[in-house]
Amino acid sequence: MNLSSQDNTSPHPLAGGPPPPEVGDTSHAQRSHGAGEAGQAGGPPEPPWLSLPPELAQLLAPAVPAVVEQIIETVPNQIPAYQLARTERFSHVLFLGVQGALEQLLSLPGTDHPALNEESRQLVAALGAGEFRQGRSMDALLAAYRTSARITFRGLSEACARLGLPMEVVVDLGETILAYIDELSAVSVQAYAVEQSAHAGALEMRRADLIAALVAGGAELHEVRRLASGADWHLPQQMAAAVFPLAAAAGIRTRLGTSGIVVERESEAMAIVAVPHAERLRPRLQEVFAGSSAVLGPSVPWEAVPHSHRVAQLVAAQLPLAEPTDPGDPVFASDHLSQIILGSEPQVMADLAARRLAPLEVLGEAKRRVLEETLLLWLVHWGQRLPVARELGIHAQTVGYRVAKLKDLFGGDLDDPEVRFELELVLRARQASEGQTTGAG
Repeated sequence: MNLSSQDNTSPHPLAGGPPPPEVGDTSHAQRSHGAGEAGQAGGPPEPPWLSLPPELAQLLAPAVPAVVEQIIETVPNQIPAYQLARTERFSHVLFLGVQGALEQLLSLPGTDHPALNEESRQLVAALGAGEFRQGRSMDALLAAYRTSARITFRGLSEACARLGLPMEVVVDLGETILAYIDELSAVSVQAYAVEQSAHAGALEMRRADLIAALVAGGAELHEVRRLASGADWHLPQQMAAAVFPLAAAAGIRTRLGTSGIVVERESEAMAIVAVPHAERLRPRLQEVFAGSSAVLGPSVPWEAVPHSHRVAQLVAAQLPLAEPTDPGDPVFASDHLSQIILGSEPQVMADLAARRLAPLEVLGEAKRRVLEETLLLWLVHWGQRLPVARELGIHAQTVGYRVAKLKDLFGGDLDDPEVRFELELVLRARQASEGQTTGAG
């Protein structure tokens, strides 16, 4: 019995050619056996289609149009991502793609050719890249491949049954279809990833350009809007700059989502964050920047981003960012504006301290520190002894003794409002400086 059990009224597709192999012909089994030996010998495994009869393509050709039609009808109906895209042009492109894929599949039986030739590989890669450009995930295309594989195997295996082909041909055909779809999927996924990576790289460059323009200042509104559009970001009315360690960038980028842009620089990372109502959004910002030791500048309009960035940097310089292994809560610069003032001109502050605290230089280090601490609290509490005593944990009489000592040293200067202001200023600056040194250590 031949591969095709056809009567005289139905001519064999290979009429005029060499006679097809008999069902009991051992050539098919010999080819399968040889393929297995090749794989066991350490070389690359033979493709499953090598074991198929070369004439199979002609035998199955009449079944192909029905398979193509069913795929075109089924795929858009079963995969939601393609339902909205189902236009006349989409249907035409789908028809050409499915027909080309089946032609390539049926060119494989009896050969050791790769699943895809150069032309079909480029077409399949274009499908994967196109999915990304259309804003779809790879799930839709992979589902389309799987659906098409099932329909193809069902249609061609039924044709095999009508032709009376041996079961091993049907098995090898099924394995061939699976291997073919695996290759289509792999090529498409790789092309999708390449397109995604290229887009991400270009997008990151455009976002870096946008942040650079905002931080530098001086750009026209139409230019900033153009850069924001290229960076795929809606320019908010109010925003804030944030600075944080490089190690925190990936996590912040993920948590921030579309509400901000993160870029990485040589020594730090920074972000521009949409904050229309900074105080109302503080819990959300604390969540986004949790564990990052980020410093967030004040909320400003787009043209004042340089100010927000500068303030964040000034606070960060006086509150050193924690190491990645020592995460800290985010810092809101608006809570530390006085520290910026105190630390903005350290040499000027040092000169003022040397002048105003000169009376204490006659004392030893320990006694000087005790009196400086007492003097600052006495100035803060407007000369009230009890609050000073409570904060220092000492008796009010001890506070009185220390204040008397201070008045002896400073004389009438403690009665001068301007001197008292400058003393509080330099003592607060020294306290902040010592606190910073302690925290850094």
